[in-house]
Amino acid sequence: MSAQEYRHIVRIVGNDIRGEKKMVIGLTQIKGLGYNFATAILDILKINPNSNIGNLTDENVQAIEKLITDPIASNFPSWFLNRRKDIETGKDMHLLTSDIPFTLRNDIERERITASWRGYRHLSGLKVRGQRTRTSGRKGGAVGVAKGGMAAPVKKGGAGAPAAAPAGPDGTPAAAPAVEKKE
Repeated sequence: MSAQEYRHIVRIVGNDIRGEKKMVIGLTQIKGLGYNFATAILDILKINPNSNIGNLTDENVQAIEKLITDPIASNFPSWFLNRRKDIETGKDMHLLTSDIPFTLRNDIERERITASWRGYRHLSGLKVRGQRTRTSGRKGGAVGVAKGGMAAPVKKGGAGAPAAAPAGPDGTPAAAPAVEKKE
């Protein structure tokens, strides 16, 4: 293989992937593609999953992009997709990159607006899927008990203040006694 065919950075679906990565690991760097999905893509296209991604030809990159953007056309089963029965369209789809957090925010906002129980749980920052909350999932500061702080400082000249140091023979004050600091 000549040095011209090897690419140090390969761009797939808008993501730059370093050429020295293995095929499966490189494809999983695309948000929305997991290990199993990447392996299935490479199996369908009959590409060696242990070769480096920098060895891909332009035709292979285009074929991978086509499979990633439209997996339903390649007869991927619906359970393999990450968004089944979309609420707005009713179709099975596979979300990639920035579409994932955008859709998630829209779903949560729709549940808040409809005032569903899940929406209330999201709004309060609590667990949504029925998990235990009595002992786990505690985040934030302590509630109810304040942590002990420093003792109040002693006022000068009041009760409990040390007596004035005696004067020396020439009328100058003698050295003050050493006071221990409590930490």
